Amino acid sequence: MKIIQKKLDLENISETYTRIRILEASRDVRRLVREGKINTLELGVGKYADMNRRKFVLLCRSIIQAAKTNRVKKIAIQLDRLPESFKNLKENLEDLAQIAAENFEMANFEFNIFKTRPKEGWRIVEEIILCDHSLPALKKALQKGQEIGKAVNDCRTLANTPGGTMTPAVLAKAARDAVKGLPVKVTMLGSKEMHKLGMGALLGVAKGSTLPPTFTILEYRGGEDAPIVLAGKGVTFDSGGLNLKPSAGIYEMHMDMSGAASVIHAVALAARLKLKKSVIGLIPAVENMPGNNAYRPGDILRSLSGKTVEVLNTDAEGRLILADALTYAKRFKPSVVIDVATLTGAALSALGLHASALMTRNDALAEKLLYDGEVSGDYIWRLPLWDEYESVVKGTFADLANVASGTSGRYGGAIEGGIFLWQFAKELDCPWAHIDIAPRMTAAPGDELAKGAAGAPVRLLVRFIEQWKP
Repeated sequence: MKIIQKKLDLENISETYTRIRILEASRDVRRLVREGKINTLELGVGKYADMNRRKFVLLCRSIIQAAKTNRVKKIAIQLDRLPESFKNLKENLEDLAQIAAENFEMANFEFNIFKTRPKEGWRIVEEIILCDHSLPALKKALQKGQEIGKAVNDCRTLANTPGGTMTPAVLAKAARDAVKGLPVKVTMLGSKEMHKLGMGALLGVAKGSTLPPTFTILEYRGGEDAPIVLAGKGVTFDSGGLNLKPSAGIYEMHMDMSGAASVIHAVALAARLKLKKSVIGLIPAVENMPGNNAYRPGDILRSLSGKTVEVLNTDAEGRLILADALTYAKRFKPSVVIDVATLTGAALSALGLHASALMTRNDALAEKLLYDGEVSGDYIWRLPLWDEYESVVKGTFADLANVASGTSGRYGGAIEGGIFLWQFAKELDCPWAHIDIAPRMTAAPGDELAKGAAGAPVRLLVRFIEQWKP
């Protein structure tokens, strides 16, 4: 999609473009009006005075969705008049331009790789003209916004890809392809290397699949400071293992590598934007299957850290592969470590569909991530990791258990996953945070996005990388 900035007024736009008119009316107004030879698409946004950043994000997406519904290929918007109408919107025109470009791209995305192209073509917007009389800086904001939006969509493409196609080896190749031509070093560890290192937790999860696991390291050295390390859960399909998931919960489990997809494209985006920071991406990738060699409830795994883990439920596999990733992160002497995972359905039960769960022992890091989440549009909410929760992951026959036992296992499942990871993260000499993106794995009703993966939290991660000060 092309986004073009032109120094003219909407009234003077060519008749080949459909003009977008924003009305102070119900948000449900989406009608195409004929005015001579020029089409005008009218959208209602409610009271102008109520417009805020969150609503502006949805407005930008609504514009694209309305255009697609009406099969409009080229649209024009008067950008520089928006601040006049939305007087309570605190963002300047440059910020609005970036937000608009990001969300135009995200709303224009459709996962149609496996579909036959219809004769009339796909319902996508091909070109947008933003009419304004502003400074050249706006062009940079638009370009940056488009790059961010495209990275989110690339993440969504990876996450949407079926598990029979997106295997651990294919995910490792996708990571390599994502950074092709960028100053990013790629290293891929196979089963042999992982055995030699002692990644027993990750290898234990992989045993039930005929497909070997991979562990991919992406290194972007854009700055001199200690690196930011991002670890993404890459379970390319999660059957639940021998603790098999019920039919209702298994359909979307090809997206259980969404954390890995977000980390891959956050690192690639940092390199593409030439951010002056060093970023390491760690991608542990496995299939969790109930094969003949599958790990069993009652098995004890020895992790890379040396800690042993008693397996009480084979469907709590993401925390096991991330445990080895967190220990591996230590060798980079990071300034901060953040892991991202579709870890628990309990996070979804706790927070619904509109925010990921954040867990950390570092208040300053939590405050930073919460703010970046609000600004980026990848909203998060903090859950506690108090000492009182540590007892639930203490093992009976091993150092740790991968889930709580007894009646305590019925409650606080999202925190249980976070406190398990903390047992490995506490050995890091830097702040650490865990983001459970299970609530944001797929687009929610009202998001004005296509069905399927939402691409969270690429926008949050890249803003954090850009703004982080050790």
